[in-house]
Amino acid sequence: MKNLQKYAPFVVVIAVAVAVIAWTVFTGDEPRDELTLDQFQAEIEADHVVTAEILEKSRRVTGELQDGTRYKVEYIKDFGDELVVSLIDADPAIEIDVDHESTPRWESLLYSMLPLVILIGAFGFFITQMQGGGKMGKFGKATAYQPDKDAAAVTFADVAGADEAVEELREIKDFLEDPNRFAELGAAIPKGVLLFGPPGTGKTLLARAVAGEAGVPFYSISGSDFVEMYVGIGASRVRNLFKQAKETAPAIIFIDEIDAVGRHRGAGVGGGHDEREQTLNQLLVEMDGFDAATGVILIAATNRSDILDPALLRPGRFDRQIVIDAPDVKGRKQILEVHAKGKPLGGGVDLERIAQRTPGFTGADLQNLLNEAALLTVRERRTSITTADIANSVDRVIAGPERKSRLMSDEDKRVIAYHEAGHALVGHVLPECDRVHKVTIIPRGKALGWTMALPDQERFLHTKSALEQRLSMLLGGRAAEELVFNQVTTGAVDDIERATDLARSMVTEFGMSELLGLRKLGQRSGEVFLGKSMGHDRDYGDDIAEQVDAEIGRIIEAAHIVAADVLTTHRDTLDMMADALIEHETLDLEELGELFSGITPL
Repeated sequence: MKNLQKYAPFVVVIAVAVAVIAWTVFTGDEPRDELTLDQFQAEIEADHVVTAEILEKSRRVTGELQDGTRYKVEYIKDFGDELVVSLIDADPAIEIDVDHESTPRWESLLYSMLPLVILIGAFGFFITQMQGGGKMGKFGKATAYQPDKDAAAVTFADVAGADEAVEELREIKDFLEDPNRFAELGAAIPKGVLLFGPPGTGKTLLARAVAGEAGVPFYSISGSDFVEMYVGIGASRVRNLFKQAKETAPAIIFIDEIDAVGRHRGAGVGGGHDEREQTLNQLLVEMDGFDAATGVILIAATNRSDILDPALLRPGRFDRQIVIDAPDVKGRKQILEVHAKGKPLGGGVDLERIAQRTPGFTGADLQNLLNEAALLTVRERRTSITTADIANSVDRVIAGPERKSRLMSDEDKRVIAYHEAGHALVGHVLPECDRVHKVTIIPRGKALGWTMALPDQERFLHTKSALEQRLSMLLGGRAAEELVFNQVTTGAVDDIERATDLARSMVTEFGMSELLGLRKLGQRSGEVFLGKSMGHDRDYGDDIAEQVDAEIGRIIEAAHIVAADVLTTHRDTLDMMADALIEHETLDLEELGELFSGITPL
């Protein structure tokens, strides 16, 4: 029925056009007697012809005889002129009309009416669209996604590794279930909840879990859906979204990547984006316009809360701001248990050990890890996932897939083996470096070789000595090349970049330089507000810049000397380890333990 109403104007226009053409076709000409050319010549000689209209295009003669009979005659091509002469010679009183471009009446009418039909149809189309019957009518409507009602609802049981966030959001769920309990005590639930943290930590999953637990409608939309090239569309969509939520309250509005629309106003080259700022203004107005009694809760997620407009973060709008950080080892184990459901794990798979080997992994990383292990199992046509499959997947997620097809010369393989052995040996000898778990010279991703070092426990603070030893481990590969081959290669390019960034942070951010002292120098790179930061990255003079460069060079050189001393002292172990890598290509924790058995860390 709705489709019929939508296309009613077009049906009416088409019906009228068809009726007019049909009337013209069936009523345009009266019946006529069809004469042969010889019969027509006889009528001319008998002076019975009163009128004659010669239609050259259709090679036809029509007219009327003395007795009132209407006739029509077909003649052969190029006979029209002779026919006119015959008519004039027979009786000059005959009314003769020659039509050189005559066309059928229905065809002429069609050509004359077609533009009018198209114009009426286009007018009806735009009227229908503007009344909400098509895409133009929906231009200002918010295209919020709502989960399928028949699908299983997401609950807090599906969320792992974010216990503090779940506890904070449980109040929102309780309010949506029973708002009167809060009203009796005069407690106002937060209007807005901002979830911020690294990508893949489960912000969207948490928002859906709140809606699933409370059993309320869930309107999900991305911040980029509000930003259009047409002025006013974004603001219209914001109004429409809040209107939909209020009509179905209690409800949850979830805006993912809100920084796309909620970025600091006035930022950017040229003063910002006017349409985006209008949309943000409308969002601020809507958040002020609804209260806790409406039962609408706004939840937003972002990776960059630091770039949001301060007006969004003030009390009364996003009252509650929850950090969703990467999970610790306990949280990682819980996440692995959630994603391991339905996957046939082998008897030797230890999820706790996997959690210990994956520091810094987010929930999305861990889900991808188990999925990669399952894909590897299917690829090899086995029925259960083994510890080796998961270990291979850890390497794949961290460093990329193996590139066994890359052929390297024996000399290149030897250089890479000594390079990776240098990293591993320095990391083992220096006590505050992370423990080396695996060394390989099989190319992965962009790396020609790889040394995997993991901490024995979660670390949230790093000492100056630990950072200096980490620098020495980073430079261990270059030091090994210099010691063994007495020359350097391009293989240390990534190590040098990481070492330089770490040394610069020690000097300019962490206050670990005795020469420059406790000072914060410069601004963070990667500032997105070009309009505010252009030309202001360095807030110190040239003399300080020279001292910063000198300190960075001194720290890196000191770390390089330590690495070289360690490798010189344990040259025999370095050679044995390089030979083992050339032979086996990969050394795991147990094999490394045998090689390092005679070495005591400093």
